[in-house]
This record gives sequence, structure tokens and C-alpha cells, in this order.
Amino acid sequence: MSELTFEQMLEGSLKTIHAGEVVEGTVIDVKPEEIILNIGYKSDGILTKNEYTNDSGVDLTTVAKVGDTMEVKILKVNDGEGQVLLTYKRLAADRGNKRIEEAFNNKEVLKATVTQVLDGGLSVTVDEVRIFIPASLVSDTYEKDLSKYAGQEIEFVISEYNPKRRRYIGDRRQLVAAKKAELQKELFAKIAEGDVVEGTVKNVTDFGAFIDLGGADGLLHISEMSWGRVEHPKKVFKVGDTLNVLIKEISGNKIALSLKFDDANPWKDAESKYAVGNVVTGKVARMTDFGAFIELESGVDALLHVSQISKEHVEKPADVLTVGEEVTAKVVDFNEADKKISLSIKAMFAPEPAQEEVVEEEDADVVSVDIDAVIAAESEEE
Repeated sequence: MSELTFEQMLEGSLKTIHAGEVVEGTVIDVKPEEIILNIGYKSDGILTKNEYTNDSGVDLTTVAKVGDTMEVKILKVNDGEGQVLLTYKRLAADRGNKRIEEAFNNKEVLKATVTQVLDGGLSVTVDEVRIFIPASLVSDTYEKDLSKYAGQEIEFVISEYNPKRRRYIGDRRQLVAAKKAELQKELFAKIAEGDVVEGTVKNVTDFGAFIDLGGADGLLHISEMSWGRVEHPKKVFKVGDTLNVLIKEISGNKIALSLKFDDANPWKDAESKYAVGNVVTGKVARMTDFGAFIELESGVDALLHVSQISKEHVEKPADVLTVGEEVTAKVVDFNEADKKISLSIKAMFAPEPAQEEVVEEEDADVVSVDIDAVIAAESEEE
């Protein structure tokens, strides 16, 4: 028997490898773009960044160091220059496929970071497997701008698994809907009409604001925003504002809210402040042909009839008054039940003995006006 040469003995001690085989290697050198591994073969293995990950921004020196061991797959035994080409991402993808399959079958909730925001949805990666979450499955409500999800870690389930077509579809919407339903159930179990709760302004419209109460939205109608007059909700609130609101009514899943707290009700002590005969000061809030509405305080308006503006004949209020002007007048009628107050400047100059007669003569004109009806008509015109 002939003696084996050193090269033959060395080669005989080395294992044979073939493409597709999974081997374990030891890192012997790391560069930003490639990792060199000793895989127990006559040639070292080369693992490029493109075959390590799909993330082009990765610096390989930050993920591996000399002496580390890692499993890789043989991509090509000889690249033409005697080098063995390796892949890590394809091995990870193979294992990822198995992971995704198990998650799909078990309806498991997965968690991953959004790597791309696309026109039609989001892209995430789980164990080197790219999963697409269509825009319609991102949330339970339509979201035009998905950019806020960039780099955010989100939860989802696999709704479609097709490895042959490499089609993996994620669904976040059903998790969001389920979470909301759970929070809604918890919220309705602990709230009741009359409670004061904290909420966040979610949306502002022409007719009111929707307040997120942490499980359900409540409507704060424009008429419930203040005891006073609110010109437009957007002049009072903006999205993101936090406020304490009163639960006025719960009807099924609908919650009506209010900021008209009883302790701030301006009519609470109005009977004494605006008793008949009292002289009061207010500002002209708005005018009609028959009179001017005087704001005595936020939430309390009084009618100054055109016949009570002056001792002289006044054709219409706008001839002698302007909006915002401060006027002083005497209270000639107070109706707490209907929240109506009538004023008279004319009565300020009448002799005391004849004062009651003056009021009585003009009273028919003053009381005959339905203030609520007028305000309602004005609102419809607006």
C-alpha cells in the first residue's frame, strides 16, 4: 500500500459538501459587506450582505464577530474562484416559512416592525419572510396616510399563506376590532349617566365633537359645549384636546356628552341677579327687526324689544345699536321656567310712580315674543 501524501490526508480529513446543505461555520473574519466562515471544508465560506439579510442598511460588523458560530446553507460549492458561497437569509426564510405556516394554522398573533410603507399597505418581516398587510387590513377604519406606522412595531395574524406563490398576507384589522370591542365592553360596564369622565377629542365637525372615552366614542353636541353660545366647535376644540365631560345619556352603544355642569349653570342664581326692577349691564349679542338680544353673561341672554330701546320711536334696533355695544337696562320681566328675561332702557327714564304703567302698556309687546322660537329660527337660517 502506497503512503498517502499530506495533501491527500488533509483532504480526506475534510468533509464533503453540496449545494443546499445546511452547515455550521465559525466566523474567522467580518467586513461591513461580508462574513468569512470556516465550515470545515478545504475552502472557507463567503457570506455576503445580500445573502445575510434583505435589509440593505445593515453593517455586518454589527451583527457578527470573530469566533461566533452560525448555521448557513451552501448556495454554491465553487463560485468559479474556488470559494464556497453561503446564504443565511434563505435558511432563515425556510425556517420562517415553517414559522409562518404554524402561525397561520394556529391563528397566532405575530409581532413585527414595519419595514416599508407602500401605496397599498405595509410590509413587515418575520424571520426573513416578507409579509404584506393591505391598507384595508391595517385598521378597522380607513386610514389614508399610513406613514405613521413606519418603524412601528405592530401585531397581526396571518390571513393568507401561500408559499408556492410566496404570498403571505397579514391582518391587523381584526385584532384592532377585537380590542375595541373588549374595551367597549369594559367601558360600558363601569360608566353610567351622570358620571364625569376624561376623554380625548378625536374628531371635530360642524355639529359637535367626538370624544374618545377609551373604548367608545361619545358625541359632544354643539348645544352641549357651553352654557353660552358656541359659534363653531372648531373654534373651541382641536383634535387631541383632553377634557372632562359629563355623560348625559347612554342609548345602546351611543353616548351623549355635555359640558354643561350644574355647578356652572348661570341660571342657578339668576332669579336674584335678574329680578324684575334690577338694573343690569350687558353686551349686544345679535339683533333682529323686533329687538336686540343682550348677553348678560355667558349662557344668559335677554330680549330688549325695539319698543323698549328708547323713549323716542326706533324703527329697528340696528339704527341705534351695534353688536358688541354695552348697554344698561332695567329688567321688566323674568321667567325662570322658560329662561326668558325682558329688558327696557325706556323704563330707566320713566318716573317711578308711572314706571309700572309704562311697563304694563308695553308688556304685551315684550312678552308676546317667543325668544326660544326666535333663536331656533335664527339657527335654521345659519
